[in-house]
Amino acid sequence: MYKARREEIKEIIQSKPFVTLSELEEKFPQVSSMTLRRDIEYFENLGEVIKVRGGARSMKFIKNSLEDSYEFRITENIEAKHKICEKALEFIESGRSIFLDSGTTVMALADMLKDEHLIITTTAPNAAIKLLKNKNIIVNLVGGMVGRDNISISGTQAIDYLKAINIDTAFIVPSGFSLQSGFTSGNYNECEVKKLVVSKARKKIVLMDDKKLDRSLPYTFADIQNIDILITNMRLSDEITILANKNNTQIIIA
Repeated sequence: MYKARREEIKEIIQSKPFVTLSELEEKFPQVSSMTLRRDIEYFENLGEVIKVRGGARSMKFIKNSLEDSYEFRITENIEAKHKICEKALEFIESGRSIFLDSGTTVMALADMLKDEHLIITTTAPNAAIKLLKNKNIIVNLVGGMVGRDNISISGTQAIDYLKAINIDTAFIVPSGFSLQSGFTSGNYNECEVKKLVVSKARKKIVLMDDKKLDRSLPYTFADIQNIDILITNMRLSDEITILANKNNTQIIIA
């Protein structure tokens, strides 16, 4: 029965940019709202929709990400990322629970980590593989949908996994930052993961090179007052510095 219903729902979400929960309730009156929500989550896990308030957006009609390609970014601003990661290493303490975000800056950090007793949870499968060279680091890879642009895992499975763990220090990488929009991402699912990490971590550290400044992507996951430390390779404007000081956010220039 549920297979036939999901086949019908699949046809609906492939025929229009947005489908509402109330529309599905009208289409399937014999099925509970909770069951239909689970159907939406099922298709989100398959990467066919993005769950939003009141329904779901079809991935067929939108571009999944506004990020630059990973292959392009891995060769960009290498020296700046290296300097930022050198500063980030100062905040990694043995015996801690660490979260590593996805992205090329995190790959540089993973490559520089010393082999010490750490528990590292990451949404980056490539970073997890790199960390396995260290015998004393316990590596937890979050499960879920893998995005090509950042080689990052996201989706409801990732959210559920992260809800169940404790994070001492989180290293998070934005795709853009501006005073108006805060720290932003070009991928809705990844943004939801970052939001959760920011809400759970005891210490939030953002790693941001100069290519990200004054760049606003569609989805905001944090404002400057939501983080503890911002490590960057550039001097920021007086306006940003004043706001950071007002909110006890430390800025470190690598």
